[in-house]
Amino acid sequence: MKCPVCTTVNLVMSERQGVEIDYCPDCRGVWLDRGELDKIIQRAAQQEAPTAPPQQAAQPQQAPQPQQYAPQPTYGNGHAPGYGHGQNHGQKPYRKKSFLEELFD
Repeated sequence: MKCPVCTTVNLVMSERQGVEIDYCPDCRGVWLDRGELDKIIQRAAQQEAPTAPPQQAAQPQQAPQPQQYAPQPTYGNGHAPGYGHGQNHGQKPYRKKSFLEELFD
């Protein structure tokens, strides 16, 4: 039998677990004869059938309550000292020390 897709290549027939499978070596298409898909579905259902009775499902656990955080402390003008408004109030600007200054400081 010729591949319905390739039209020039003959299908290769193989048998797997009692099911005859035709496949094309070029396009890798797989074709089944009538009733073979039903055999595959039936075998899959038999393998998936539970062998032991189902156990009772465990009670779902409650999620823990979210923790409440303490309110942030407030300062007189709404900013912590030295933070928040970008003014240095007469202080020298910070200059990062070089590697040698850090080493010999």
